[in-house]
Amino acid sequence: MAYSQGTRLPGESASKLGHLAVITSKWVKALVGEFEHASSATSDPAKTTWQSFDAVDVMPLRNVWAVDGSYVSIQSAQKPPKEVAFVKTALFTVDRARLDTIDKEHPHPLLLQDVLTSSAVFHATVFPLKNVRTSLGSNYDAVRHIVHDSMQIDENGAFYETLKWLAYRKWETTLHASSPAFECPHCHQKLETGLPYDADEGNCPNCNNLVFLSDMLGFHLDMDEDSAPDSVASAYMLIMEHLMLFTAIRLLWGHTDKSLVSETLFIKDGPLTLRSQYSKIVPNIRAFLQHAKGIGRPLHISGQEKSGAFFDHLASIARFPAPHARGEPMAYAVLSHDYVRREVYRSPDLSNPYGKRTNWGEKLYLKMDPNTYMVLNVPTGDYNEAGAFPTDNDLIGLSRILATLPSLVSHKFEGALFPIELANGIASMSSYPSAAILQRFVEDQAS
Repeated sequence: MAYSQGTRLPGESASKLGHLAVITSKWVKALVGEFEHASSATSDPAKTTWQSFDAVDVMPLRNVWAVDGSYVSIQSAQKPPKEVAFVKTALFTVDRARLDTIDKEHPHPLLLQDVLTSSAVFHATVFPLKNVRTSLGSNYDAVRHIVHDSMQIDENGAFYETLKWLAYRKWETTLHASSPAFECPHCHQKLETGLPYDADEGNCPNCNNLVFLSDMLGFHLDMDEDSAPDSVASAYMLIMEHLMLFTAIRLLWGHTDKSLVSETLFIKDGPLTLRSQYSKIVPNIRAFLQHAKGIGRPLHISGQEKSGAFFDHLASIARFPAPHARGEPMAYAVLSHDYVRREVYRSPDLSNPYGKRTNWGEKLYLKMDPNTYMVLNVPTGDYNEAGAFPTDNDLIGLSRILATLPSLVSHKFEGALFPIELANGIASMSSYPSAAILQRFVEDQAS
């Protein structure tokens, strides 16, 4: 590896001649020749199984909720720089009939204003990351208390109540479950039995220090005493996206009109997954979705991935399947675990079954017209680690989700969905408010 350029001296140029001897290998010669002269593929090398979808006899869903979030880290100009992270998430709802009146390519600002009026809720907070210490305690304690307080303050504690609803499985009215097990933020011993049913806080049985239900999520595992990485802000954004989405689900679940929750499409920007220590609530999410399916009140949820390995793989094969012209039926491909391992991750084996601990949705490719395709996630409820799982019959409400999406497509961006586009406009930290304004705010507060 070459030396990088510094402030006084130039960088080192990489050697252009040091590896020429390897070209004498016949295998390398063949590889170079194929790389330079290879003809483009005429069929899908992954042999993806696509199915045509006709929505003629399928009723689209009536209402739509979408959630999105963003975060930005800001450093002050002083030395050493103080660093904080602002996080913002937004929940947006719209009647699909009102959305149909808007031109998806050139939306009229007044019509957009009408749709957005009283249709969005947002949540925002700020975390200290580096060289910031309050009079109340260290960065470590500050982040823990900010997480705890921020969830409880907005919308009269509705998001925090959703955390309790998921942690204690409150949809099961006859079962008073304890929270998932988690590590104490003080002594780092595991609380095997979690917190008792409906508790906001408790004392660690090992060190007797106070722990919060929000500690169950595990933000403290990413921090040390005096600093926290950006991953704390990104993890909080992801957790809040989940809590906001499931707040809408929880409220509709308890509505007097029992059919309302099953007549709504819930869309999340990004995959339906929670990684690392934050995946502790994934089993409870799956259990709820399975419960809803089992009693005949299925939930229609979809996540959209706009980048990453799955999006790149779809972009490489999207030209092969129909539709090849506008007006043809759209097509979809449900990705089995074996397909994901073999074609997307290109791994001969995975140490753990794909998505077993982290995913509460399975992958789906969708092609609507020659130039509109997207990667979706749709839940199945219970997880099955079989390589052939899932099939289209395993994805909850797939037909109604596919019947609804065409009316939500925005032609302003590639493969965009209008509800996510609107939610992103509310949640984006790059424009509302701008990162420059936030930086000036931090510097003013630090002076």
